[in-house]
Amino acid sequence: MNKKLITLGLGLLLAQTSLFAQIEDKKGLVAKNAELVKVKDGFSFTEGPAVNRFGDVFFTDQPNDKIYKWNAISNEVSVFKDNAGRSNGMYFMLDGTLLTCADENNELWSMDTDGNETVLISAFKGKKLNGPNDLWVRPKGGLYFTDPLYPRDYWEGLRSDEMEQEGQDVYFLSEDRTELFRVADDLVKPNGIVGTPDGKHLYVADIGDKKTYRYDIREDGYLTNKTLFCEMGSDGMTIDQRGNVYLTGDGVTVFDKKGTQIAHITVPGKWTANVVFGSLTRDKLFITAMDAVYTLDMKARGVW
Repeated sequence: MNKKLITLGLGLLLAQTSLFAQIEDKKGLVAKNAELVKVKDGFSFTEGPAVNRFGDVFFTDQPNDKIYKWNAISNEVSVFKDNAGRSNGMYFMLDGTLLTCADENNELWSMDTDGNETVLISAFKGKKLNGPNDLWVRPKGGLYFTDPLYPRDYWEGLRSDEMEQEGQDVYFLSEDRTELFRVADDLVKPNGIVGTPDGKHLYVADIGDKKTYRYDIREDGYLTNKTLFCEMGSDGMTIDQRGNVYLTGDGVTVFDKKGTQIAHITVPGKWTANVVFGSLTRDKLFITAMDAVYTLDMKARGVW
């Protein structure tokens, strides 16, 4: 490992660590001679990266209840919000609203650009959710989120074998926030979720069954034609402009549209939690893994 001093446009010098990580890339997704770069460490457990329209990535340190911002231009990491509802998965709306899975009280939040939160969902059919984990916003409006049960030590009055919902399911919330309904109720433990940029298909990772499924999205938000995509579950996930799907857990594993593995990126740490494409041109893979966050220059680009 070696130290590189990156000269920034503002004249600021920041130290980064380039890591000679093993990269298997069959389709030229990674930029030539690119190396995995550790941007910053010292966190407890990083999660939930979400990219805004400027290419900045916001991510969480869930055990410490904070949301951080990585500036795509300066490469600086700063605190965006304390007391973040133990936010996990997050997603940016085009207007700058940040949606977060705030599982401190099993809720879904929205935040304005100043970090002021509004509770969007606190229950389903009068009962507390298990703990919203990850979400994806449909281009035509409305959003999907997964609701697995991961008992937290900061919850009060809930034992690990108890949950108020009938199962660990996937939900759809309409754009006007008036309709909330289940769209998948036959999974063991749904976790990562992402859709195609045309809004026609949804990928859901069943981490409890070590599988990822692909669904067709109906106009009304319901899902049809459940199909096994690959024999691998995932924590967080993302998609690129070519339609390749990026799964996490043991580093980052990439599958093409047909579900064939085409790349694997080794990431330090026991667990890679999540991934998203950052930078204004969406050509930098931003990875959250245990106590650190990393970037990798890509030839493939993420979607807007």
